[in-house]
Amino acid sequence: QVQLVESGGGLVQPGGSLKLSCAASGFNLDYTVIGWFRQAPGKEREGLACISRVDDKVYYQSSVQGRFTISRDTAKNTVYLQMSSLKPEDTATYHCASRGNFCEARPTDYQSWGRGTQVTVSS
Repeated sequence: QVQLVESGGGLVQPGGSLKLSCAASGFNLDYTVIGWFRQAPGKEREGLACISRVDDKVYYQSSVQGRFTISRDTAKNTVYLQMSSLKPEDTATYHCASRGNFCEARPTDYQSWGRGTQVTVSS
């Protein structure tokens, strides 16, 4: 059974950092693309970062470029999203998702989704 499970969310003060994890079971993350998305209440789900399956090339949405870093740990079959300089507007439920070969920005291009982890940035 293909499953993605996010963890690492929580409450953090503005300017703080969090590291989210996306652990896979039932398939090998080395052979798939993983994207990180977030959805705030009343807003559409938006793509944040993606790591490709071919050469670990990474892509970032402009609003998180320089603050967020996506990476892959092959041994742990896990993809991470390191987030720093967090802002209140980063508050959302964060999801990871997988698709076949190439990074895409649209959530509808991803087939498997985790249930998400809540990130709240507040003082």
